[in-house]
Parts: sequence; structure tokens; C-alpha cells
Amino acid sequence: MTKSITCVWQGDQSQLAALNDTQMAWLKANDFEGKAGSLLAVPSANGNIDQYVFGMGEKGKSHPMVTGLAASKLQNGEFDLHGEFENPEIAALGFRLGAYQFNQFKKSDNSVSLGKLSGANGAEVSIMAEAAEIARDLINRPPNDLGPDNYEKYIREFAKKHGAEVRSIVGEDLLDQNFPMIHAVGRASAQAPRLLDFTWGHEDAPKVTLVGKGVIFDSGGLDIKPASNMLLMKKDMGGSANILGLAHSIMSAKLPVRLRVLIPVVENAISGSAFRPGDILPSRNGMSVEIGNTDAEGRLVLADALSLADEESPEIIIDMATLTGAARVAVGTELAALFSTDDEFANELMAQGVPSSDPMWQMPLWDNYDEMLASPIADVNHMSFGGYAGAITAALFLRRFVKNAKSWSHIDMMAWADKPRPGRPLGGTEQGQRAAYLALKKRYPKT
Repeated sequence: MTKSITCVWQGDQSQLAALNDTQMAWLKANDFEGKAGSLLAVPSANGNIDQYVFGMGEKGKSHPMVTGLAASKLQNGEFDLHGEFENPEIAALGFRLGAYQFNQFKKSDNSVSLGKLSGANGAEVSIMAEAAEIARDLINRPPNDLGPDNYEKYIREFAKKHGAEVRSIVGEDLLDQNFPMIHAVGRASAQAPRLLDFTWGHEDAPKVTLVGKGVIFDSGGLDIKPASNMLLMKKDMGGSANILGLAHSIMSAKLPVRLRVLIPVVENAISGSAFRPGDILPSRNGMSVEIGNTDAEGRLVLADALSLADEESPEIIIDMATLTGAARVAVGTELAALFSTDDEFANELMAQGVPSSDPMWQMPLWDNYDEMLASPIADVNHMSFGGYAGAITAALFLRRFVKNAKSWSHIDMMAWADKPRPGRPLGGTEQGQRAAYLALKKRYPKT
């Protein structure tokens, strides 16, 4: 039986009109005032619990996904939500994502699901929820379960489900087809590096290309990470996981674009064939790249993939990556750092991000810092030294590989909720994908 939750704003009694005097007395006895996250079971006349009241906090000041706090506190059942919501789709999404569990390896007896929510477009909620769940499920999988081989299998099945054409370039074929930096980063692993490439949509539609960092585990390579920093490195493919979530949204909503998705999939491992600090690598666009630190591998695999993306001169390129600790220092874990050559699109990404609980903050592509990537023996060093502006110089390095696209945006993210938040349990999480989907949906509306 579906149960009912009445969601109320703090200090607003109008949503409680359907409750009888006894139930109102129950609320008063339990000091229910509608504070954000407060949940109270309301017994019926026969003592059954089939309805709840939930506090959303002060109107205009509450978290967009505050309803997720209700889902995280409930036990088994399907629940309809009633109330006056500022954004019904995001309220419904918050509840659904607040109930998310990763139970592939640890089963749970608790299952909470969303029934109906007043005013919400159920199809749109499902698209965004499925996209977020794709990213979360992938990021939470351990690296022994999601190596390059299994990740390719997943991406192939994902593309096939959406009717997309997919190909992969694996191992030594990366050298033959001019992806030397993807090969160099992943060649030390027992599972070969590869580039996954799939397309969808009408050939004459506007070209939108997505690129995601797919480092399934990052040991740091020969510049090995300390154990404490290595523990969460299963999330280093979080950029690609979010790109797949975004691609799911675009294809499910049937946006009128020619979509291309490029995901370099590698493990940054250590063996006799590992690339070294001080190496000079060729790149797809012909630039020679001096390696300053093997733990800055993500920008190398992205660079080759971005070069391929740029060769088609698409209207928009978006890349996503768990790229730098410097971005986390700058904006923390809840915000993604955004860099863009297109301020109009960047502003739209930020405008869509805040109300959809997917915030990001634009940072500058500061040209004066480009000299920090200078190398005396190669065209460029792939990282700067000295500890300053690390996220900016990483973005400037990537920009060197984008020459023809009309618009390029780079999203440097955490992809991990380091503590539970409304609509976001602890663990792998979506970032960037929802804001990008809503911005693209606005730019390319269905006719």
C-alpha cells in the first residue's frame, strides 16, 4: 500500500488542513514545526501508520533536494509526496536519489521508492534519476570489478541499449591510430588501455561531443600516492561516469543533436613498462609533452581524446574529470570547478546548476599562467610547479588541444559525497551532468 507524506514549509500550516484535531494535537505534542529534515509519522484513528508529515524548512532558503532527507529516514514502502514545491521535478528527484543505495556487494532489506509527487513530470524525473544512478553505480564499483575490460563491456552495452554506434581502440592499436598518451598512461596495467567512441543522433544535427576521464584506478604511477590518498582512487573514473549519465539524459530525452562520446579507459598502474617522470611523450595533435609527474595522468588521456573530438569542429565539447586536488582546495567538494571558452554557455550551466542541486563555479582560463607550463626541452610540460593555480594550469594545458570547437567547457569535479547531504548519500555521486543536460536541453529544444 502506498503511503502519503505531506511536505510543509516551516511556519506554514496550510498544507495540514486535511489533518483532524487529534492528528494536529499529535504534531504539537511532538514539537513539529516544519524544520528542514524533520519527519513525523502520523497515526490514523485505528493506530495504523500510513501517513507522515515532513518539514522542508524556510521557503526560499531550503535545499533544492531537501525531500531526500525524508527518503533517507524511511523504511520499506512506496510514498506519495504532497505539498507546495518550488520545483516539483527536483523535489521528486531529491526523494528518489535520497533513497539510493549501492547494494551490489552488500544487500539491504530496506527499499524506499517514490510514488507520485504533485506537479512533477514523471518522465523527466526518471531521466535525471537514472542518469545520476548510472554515475553513482559506476563510481561505487571497486576497481577489481570495473577494470578496463569490464568498463568497455559496460559502455558497449550502454551504447547498444540507446541504439548508438560504438567502437573501441585497444592496446597497441592506440599507437597505430595516433593516441600515444592514452597508451603511455595505461600500458603498465595488466588490462590494456583503450578509447571508447560512440555516436548517436542524426548526422546533420548540431554536433555535441562529450569527453570523460576514465582512469578506473590511479596509483599515481611511479610518483606513487600515499595510501591515504589512494583509498578513494576507484572514483578517478568519475568524470566518465558522469559523462555517461549525461549521455543517457540526452539520448533518453531525444535532444536534436549529433552526440559523440569519447572515453579513454586506463589504469594508472606500476610495472616495468610504466611511463616515467621526465619522459617526453608525443601527442595526437603533434605537440611534445614533458612529464612532470606521473600522478597527473588524467590530463594526458583527456588531451588525446580532446584532440580527436576537436577534429570534427563540433559546436560544443564538454569534458568532465576528477582532475585536480587544486580544484577541491578552491571550491571544496560540493561545487564543481568550471572552465569555459564560452561565457554564455558557462553562465547557463551555472544558472541551471544551483536550482537543480548540481552547482558549479566558473574559474578563469588566465592566459598569464600559460607560461607556467613551459618546458626547456619539449613543447609543453603537462603540469606546473610551485603549488599555485593548479586547477587553472591543468585547464590551460587541456585548452591547447582544442582549436576548432565553437565552445569548450571543462568540469573538474570531486564525484564523491564525503558526507551525506540532501539527496546524496555518502559515496560516488553525480556532478555536472544535470546542469549540463538542462543547459543543453534549453539550447537545443525539441521541435
